[in-house]
Amino acid sequence: MLVNGFKNAVAVIDTFTELTGKIIAWLTLVMVLMTFIIVLLRYGFNLGWVAMQESVLYFHGIVFMLGAAYTLKADGHVRVDIFYQRFSANTKALVNLLGGIFLLLPVVLFIFYISLDYVVISWQIMEKSSEAGGLPLVYLNKSLLLLLPVTLLLQGLAEIMRNLVFLLAGNSADNSKAGES
Repeated sequence: MLVNGFKNAVAVIDTFTELTGKIIAWLTLVMVLMTFIIVLLRYGFNLGWVAMQESVLYFHGIVFMLGAAYTLKADGHVRVDIFYQRFSANTKALVNLLGGIFLLLPVVLFIFYISLDYVVISWQIMEKSSEAGGLPLVYLNKSLLLLLPVTLLLQGLAEIMRNLVFLLAGNSADNSKAGES
């Protein structure tokens, strides 16, 4: 019963992460197109707006901060595989489980903790850009500092549960990613 509960929770979190990952992929395209337009306007027509340039920075922040959980799910983070690549599936699952519990979870909780006051103060003063003509949404951009650990925590919990299911239930088609990441 616990294994099925974990499987269901993993499926829900994975679905959420997949959805956000797909949205972020499209935001990346928007960011690239906006950068192209900024360059075209600046060098082709000698026009420029601070708000438009800042919006690219906001998109950049969104892509990297909210894309981290999707990257974790897709096993796209950099890893030194000198020993890991030779491990059995069970050993990989154990390494992933322990890494999630003792490295990922403490780091994301620490990031959330140290960012909380910074973001709250920004919201309290409804922080705006210091540039004339800049975006009045700095407080929203700083909120990404809290969304990063929240989304990474969710996906990290999914990875921990996935590896627990793999170790408890053994190798099965439902657990194909566990032990392989």
